[in-house]
Amino acid sequence: MPSPAADYDELQAEIGRRFASLSRQLQRIARFTLERPQDVALDTVAAVAGKAQVQPSAMVRFAQALGFDGYTDMQRIFRDRLVQRSGSYRDRIATLRRGAPAASRPGAVLRDFVADSIANLSHLEEHVAPERLERAVELLAGASRIHVLAQRRAFPVACYLSYALAQLELPVGLLDGVGGMVREQARAMRANDVLVAVSFRNYSPEVLELAADAHRRGVAVIVITDSAVSPLARHATVAFDLGDASDRPFRSLVEPLCLAQALVVSVGHVLTAQQRPPRQRAAAARRRKP
Repeated sequence: MPSPAADYDELQAEIGRRFASLSRQLQRIARFTLERPQDVALDTVAAVAGKAQVQPSAMVRFAQALGFDGYTDMQRIFRDRLVQRSGSYRDRIATLRRGAPAASRPGAVLRDFVADSIANLSHLEEHVAPERLERAVELLAGASRIHVLAQRRAFPVACYLSYALAQLELPVGLLDGVGGMVREQARAMRANDVLVAVSFRNYSPEVLELAADAHRRGVAVIVITDSAVSPLARHATVAFDLGDASDRPFRSLVEPLCLAQALVVSVGHVLTAQQRPPRQRAAAARRRKP
């Protein structure tokens, strides 16, 4: 039996490592705990089990699979996390909105999306470790060529990244799959390149397949996804999981776009500090390739 995690970050990492080996029912619980940690912190085991659509005994088995004596011991990790961030905008907005009936008037819909976006942005920094940001920026700034891949809801994030990185005069290509040619486009990736892959539930099979193929070929893969247990994260050199709850019918793109902007601007700072035109640097990297 594994030793139990000492804090939420360790627990999140352990769930990500063990996710593929868990039963389907325990995988459902794993997703729920990562997407709705506040519920796990505050509710009884019966209430959490009801929301996750499992039996309370399954919640106990999940905790024990992670090395805890029982559910209460695991819940302590989530409660400690809640205490540390008790003043966040997300909690305040959740308190204000609790129990409010859904409204369909356009103004109310706009207010609802604004509130969700503010709440999502308020916890973005908690989910993005500075060392991962620095590593991703290093990979992008040093790549011979950058390839950007996304489909469906995530496609606007890829479009922005390809546009903005091109404005920095970096060699970048959008794998847009026009004419059903996305696999053919992906064949151009080489070992000194970087692939940025973006996908959220329900994950695009082609994005998962091409990210896995790039990883096998030695291409560095930067992933932007919604959860530490996302199948896309398994193929990542650097993975950003945004902790995006998956039970909303319309999920915001504010978080991934904000992260994308931070990456672009940070890469720009690196290039400016190097004081070397990026196209010359990319050409030099290709010359160094054996």
